[in-house]
Amino acid sequence: MSVFHDALSYWQATAPAPVVSTDLPATAQIVVVGGGFFGAATAYFLARAGAAPLVIEQVAPAHGATGRNGGFHVVGTAEGYADAVARLGRDTARAVMQITLDSRALLRQVIAEEQIACDYREPGHLNLALGDAQYADLRRHVAALHADGFAADLLDRHQTQELIDTPLSEEITGALYSAEDALLHSARLVYGLIAAAQRYSARMAIARVERLVPQNGCVRVITNRGVLEAGSVVVTVNAWTRDLIPALHGIITPVRGQALAYAPIRRVFHAGVGATVTPTGEYWHQTPEGAIVIGGCRACAPGRDLGVTETVPTPAVMAAIEQILPRLFPRLDGLTVTRRWAGLMAFTTDYVPVADAAPEMPGVWVAGGFCGHGMPFGMRFGQLLAEAALTGVTPSALMPFRLARLTLQPLSLQQ
Repeated sequence: MSVFHDALSYWQATAPAPVVSTDLPATAQIVVVGGGFFGAATAYFLARAGAAPLVIEQVAPAHGATGRNGGFHVVGTAEGYADAVARLGRDTARAVMQITLDSRALLRQVIAEEQIACDYREPGHLNLALGDAQYADLRRHVAALHADGFAADLLDRHQTQELIDTPLSEEITGALYSAEDALLHSARLVYGLIAAAQRYSARMAIARVERLVPQNGCVRVITNRGVLEAGSVVVTVNAWTRDLIPALHGIITPVRGQALAYAPIRRVFHAGVGATVTPTGEYWHQTPEGAIVIGGCRACAPGRDLGVTETVPTPAVMAAIEQILPRLFPRLDGLTVTRRWAGLMAFTTDYVPVADAAPEMPGVWVAGGFCGHGMPFGMRFGQLLAEAALTGVTPSALMPFRLARLTLQPLSLQQ
């Protein structure tokens, strides 16, 4: 049996972090805890506003979920749009969808303005249907998107085949196609955002934040390298949120995801691709170099890896992932695994992230619980939480993500 260890992801291994770290200061106007996409975006917008934020990251930028993801920027809700409408109500589902569209527009703008080289491209995204029942579900989601004025196309099997350069298995009946969805090198995006923020006077320190203590109109930030005082704090650590904000234990719950990379082959997949081979879903895309990054199969793990905090891939899930492409594309050959890794996501019960003031912690704001779908929220959330930290007021645009929403309940680890 293979033995797996904590390892760098494809993104981390192909883009060494060129980020300069500073000593931990005694004070900071605003501290951003976490150096992933959301933390980097928050620091960028704070720095653009002249705030000189301090980013504190425990290991390295893009070390967590952002640097271990699938490299997608797919707008929309974490669950199918028709299901989100049924769960959240039409107005809230529409607002969640719209904020991801706004976030993509911001991302395009900042990548262009700051000249961030992160392989950003918009070839679209295919969500495959396996069988008639899944195709009917996709038809329902497309109808709901169209009813609210959002773009999506329902493709038949022939149209789907035209976008994939290897024969489909018989079980693939079609796909939902979103033409403007994006792919990118997620680690390079984070490095580029932090470098841009540093040009606007942001600072970065490597330390582990152990506790946040609001007192006397400021927030004491207690780390393994010392204590500093901040005017306000934005917590962007996602799976580790409950360690710093105990009130969110059970609201934002860590969940392990696993992925692997295949060595470069000829161009087969032009768009990003998702499928529901197992109940928790699978995803993959082909990088500009021809490597294939694929992940999912969480349903094959005990308890679906809910509450797991180890970033170590497991043999059962790895074996399941390796079966996905041969099953769906039986004539696709030359697949050689070059790298395996795991990372921590964080889930909420209503598949909508939290972005709000931290309960009973004045001066602290938090966002997390992205349900494996954080990239399309990152830029706009960063902009809005930067505004909150600067003004002391949670922006109204974050209303759908408030902690007090009725659909948000503690997550049971028994499900």
